[in-house]
Amino acid sequence: MAARCNFWLPKKKRFCANVPLGDSQFCGNHTQRSDGQWIPCPIHPSHSVLEENLQSHLKRCPFFKQAQSLSLQPFYQEGINAGKEEEEEEEEEEGVQNFSSEMKRNAVRAMTLFEFSQLINKIKSVHASICNDIRDSFKIPQACDVWTNRQVDRGLPFQQKHVMQQASILGNLEEFGVLKSCEDNVISGSIKSDTSVDDDDVPAVVEFGAGRGYLTQVLADCYRIKKILLVERKSYKLKADRSLRQKENVTLERLRIDIEDLKLNAVESLQGVPYLATGKHLCGPATDMTLRCCISKQCNQHNDASSESTCHLIGLAIATCCHHLCQWKHYINKRYMLDLGIGKDDFNAITWFTSWAVDADHGSDLCGTGWSSDLQIRENEHVESDLNTYDEVKDMVKNMKAVDRAIIGFMCKDIIDFGRFRWLKEHEFESQLVKYVPSNISPENRLLVARQKC
Repeated sequence: MAARCNFWLPKKKRFCANVPLGDSQFCGNHTQRSDGQWIPCPIHPSHSVLEENLQSHLKRCPFFKQAQSLSLQPFYQEGINAGKEEEEEEEEEEGVQNFSSEMKRNAVRAMTLFEFSQLINKIKSVHASICNDIRDSFKIPQACDVWTNRQVDRGLPFQQKHVMQQASILGNLEEFGVLKSCEDNVISGSIKSDTSVDDDDVPAVVEFGAGRGYLTQVLADCYRIKKILLVERKSYKLKADRSLRQKENVTLERLRIDIEDLKLNAVESLQGVPYLATGKHLCGPATDMTLRCCISKQCNQHNDASSESTCHLIGLAIATCCHHLCQWKHYINKRYMLDLGIGKDDFNAITWFTSWAVDADHGSDLCGTGWSSDLQIRENEHVESDLNTYDEVKDMVKNMKAVDRAIIGFMCKDIIDFGRFRWLKEHEFESQLVKYVPSNISPENRLLVARQKC
């Protein structure tokens, strides 16, 4: 009988059944980690490695061949959609880095009570002045009846809340005039190209952050499309790809690439083709990167001026998500934030506040009223910082009512999304920012919808 790991599992009341490593008494899962310096793998940060073993690890890292193959693709250009900190007066000496949630939280708690209260007041003032017209737009189009009535193949996964979100995204596109429910001219929009599109040449649909691809599955089942491009950096099981490939006259391509590195105009299947961009719950900076990736000015700026083979964005629908992951470097409209008096430090704090939006019960939509009097009193108790400032801000946040924190969180989400909405308008797109589902279906319910101006 082969040796077994000597690590005792108290809940199972037995030793681990895995085979030990070499001369060790324990398996890889239970061997004590070395006290050496562990660093993220530079090829893929999903795992870490001892610094002293880095060079040997790079040669056998399972992500090495994938990264090497991707780097040879014409549509790969590292960091093309990442954005820059051009608004900064000087570069960070240690280089541009992402701020983790812990770093953002510690920065907030290091504020004085006065600074914290000033920021809360600024958020309330900015939101009141610019974010009052985000309307409810829960649209379930008739074209999606096959899904909403559960008349789809039983082999396809079905969750009511996801189907409602997917249908409403498409319903908003239809109401906005980008999608057509009729058989002909499924996707409408002005195409700035000398090349006419044949009746049989149905525009493409590109889903960013596609995951398993079921937003596109609903789109393919309910509207006439022929070209599908799914963009996702991770590998998923139980994808919609098999079902989509079985559809007659549908061509499907899946690109396993980070949106940050995607040069969309170099994707061969999109050459000269108008397309619709979609994304359901694009986490944090993925929304900003998608906007950079899609807008024609960005799409074409790296192209040879003499090239006639360009892609044409005619409309988009992006459901935003996970604003706490947003980074100043990646944000699409830093000038808008700066004009509001929100610099990098305030932006980091605001993105951390957005995590409060899920603190309260979402049985009904929250509004910006009903602030607790306790919060207002603390704001007026202006006492300059002392040795316990960190604990005071921490205690103040802890003592706030959950609904108050949630209201602030939603305000911060709206401010971030409104900047993206303004950026689209500045780039000559007709755009809307709406609540596409009720909060009890998903608190992450903001949708950016846009189309080219006629």
